[in-house]
Amino acid sequence: MIKSVKKAIDILELFSRVEPRLSLSSISEKLGFPKATTYHLLTTLVSCGYIEKDEQDLYFLGTRVIEISQNAKVNVELRDQAAPFIRELGDFCNESIYLATRYGNAIFYIYAIETSRRLLSRSVVGMQAMMHCTGIGKAFLAFLSEEEIDRIISKAGLPGFTESTITERAKLIDELREIRVNGYAIDNEEHEENTFCIGAPIFNNAGKVIASCSVSGTDKEIINSRKKIILPQLITTAMRISRCMGYVPARSQIISLTSD
Repeated sequence: MIKSVKKAIDILELFSRVEPRLSLSSISEKLGFPKATTYHLLTTLVSCGYIEKDEQDLYFLGTRVIEISQNAKVNVELRDQAAPFIRELGDFCNESIYLATRYGNAIFYIYAIETSRRLLSRSVVGMQAMMHCTGIGKAFLAFLSEEEIDRIISKAGLPGFTESTITERAKLIDELREIRVNGYAIDNEEHEENTFCIGAPIFNNAGKVIASCSVSGTDKEIINSRKKIILPQLITTAMRISRCMGYVPARSQIISLTSD
């Protein structure tokens, strides 16, 4: 365990409804940390937005903590709302179904229904994956603003995982535009060999993409002959989850379930 990280967490957990604001001396005394150490930890937390300081030099939890708690709340609500639809899709397709949200510049898996032919020896829930090379990631990435897409590409890069991974920015941008038109994304062995995936976006009440779900497996026909059967169910599942999160699609946004 990294001691400085543990100490920073101890400071964050010290704040409460009873004591929402604390002085440097009070924090140092309550935790038994040297005042200099406490000051340096607080300075770091302030610079990252986790702690703020008022005019009386009292410290209190910052907006970053609020953002994280809100994101966690949304993820729990999303998972609970989506779970029955994800299970239903899994029963229909008999393939692994995944639900993921954004975590920084990556996709973070929050729920999964995996078949006996599961893709990994352990569940992916709690794991991260890059956006540019996964169906579930591209389905999310495509519906962000161009500025945000550029920022993610600049930060995360476009590393190759297989011979099929898109590693050129222009080629990825072209595919993301196509995904926006079609309403779904394909992963054709781009992240792992012998793994195929179709992903679809999930929106909130503001029409903002907040998650994505996917059908994944080792059967290449998922993206070929079985696509006409699987895709409408996947799109319907994503839309049902979106509606649970308050999304109301405009007439022009309705996706044809018969598109190839």
